[in-house]
Amino acid sequence: NREEAQAENFRKMLLAMARDVRVILIKIADRLHNMRTLEGVAAEKRRRIAKETLDIYAPIAHRLGLNAAFRELEDLSFSGLYPRRYATLSRAILAARGNRREVIGRLQSAVAQQLPKFGISAAVEGREKSVWSTYKKMIEKHLSFAEVLDVYGFRILVPKISDCYITLGALHALYKPMPGKFKDYIALPKSNGYQSLHTTVIGPYGTPVEFQIRTEEMHYVSEAGVAAHWMYKENIGKAASPLQARAHEWMQSLVQVQSQTRDPSEFLDSVKIDLFPDVVYVFTPKGAIRELPRGSTPVDFAYNVHTDIGHHCISAEINQRPVGLDTILRNGDVISIQTDARANPHPAWL
Repeated sequence: NREEAQAENFRKMLLAMARDVRVILIKIADRLHNMRTLEGVAAEKRRRIAKETLDIYAPIAHRLGLNAAFRELEDLSFSGLYPRRYATLSRAILAARGNRREVIGRLQSAVAQQLPKFGISAAVEGREKSVWSTYKKMIEKHLSFAEVLDVYGFRILVPKISDCYITLGALHALYKPMPGKFKDYIALPKSNGYQSLHTTVIGPYGTPVEFQIRTEEMHYVSEAGVAAHWMYKENIGKAASPLQARAHEWMQSLVQVQSQTRDPSEFLDSVKIDLFPDVVYVFTPKGAIRELPRGSTPVDFAYNVHTDIGHHCISAEINQRPVGLDTILRNGDVISIQTDARANPHPAWL
């Protein structure tokens, strides 16, 4: 069937990619072109292509650090799957950009004046969250668009790594940082090679504003990922970058999985588990796979199967062993839920 054929094609593509990563760069460029020209495609086919892109191509682009392609693939997939929602949210973001122009202008001006006092020469750029990431945040956190406060943020590009930390101090001297909202991806890069300092401060009128601080080289790598190595002729013949080395290591692990899994559909499931670090894949006792956010419990699983099962669940088993309803689920767990018609939802589940 179509799903099996898709899984087999995906398997072949990843194995070709393991031999030469440029194969996937060409595939992603081709998929971007296809997604940009979906308007004339029949609705059912458009949705199928968009879902495949969101499930497979966008996560691979992210895994390889191709963040510019990743964001565009996600937004184009959103538009293909839910055109009305995409159009409505895009209009709301455009309107919000105008409404927040005064705050944005004040922030940009204040930061541009502050940094030279600390000996920093920097480019301060406005940065808008993608439509898909905004929509995902609204769904996951049950927010209206008006409640999403960080649609717009800033990126500060500086010459050296030491400048990143000086800039952070200058920024915190200007605006109060929000507790728990600082991340150092320079000292601890993401698995796809992404490096940056992230901080959220309380801006004018009490508005939270996120800043990303990185060097120009980090920004280049964050946008182009593994492709950055081939962008310049002087890199030809040079040793692979750490990001390329990690990508190669990941791709070789796919070859190992493939050697142990002859079924293309099973191989696709295994790769999806690796591609989606923010979700867990678990199974019903009958073998049906369920996708849940990382950190989910048996209660979340019960509601995912059916609202009534969630309302009336009283206990759970993971891999045939009794567990508490607050147990964190892991990839590959088989979940069994016991229910009682007299049971009702418990406040402790919230």
